[in-house]
Amino acid sequence: MEKEVAGLTSYILGIISIVLGVISPLAGLVLGIIGITYGKKDKSELGKKGKTLSLIGAIISVVVLVAITIFYIYSIKSNLGL
Repeated sequence: MEKEVAGLTSYILGIISIVLGVISPLAGLVLGIIGITYGKKDKSELGKKGKTLSLIGAIISVVVLVAITIFYIYSIKSNLGL
């Protein structure tokens, strides 16, 4: 029963991390990492799907964070300001 809850938790956190990866990348990254750890606890199909979704959410979060950082540095060097 406990492993089934870990798989479901990983699945839900994976979906939320994908959504928050675009809106709030830091929160998406944190939830993605938590979802990956829960996904490792459950070896069922739902746990694997949750782990995959959490990994996708973490990757999206990192890409968005890098893009924001590059834009921020570019805007400072170009005197665009924020």
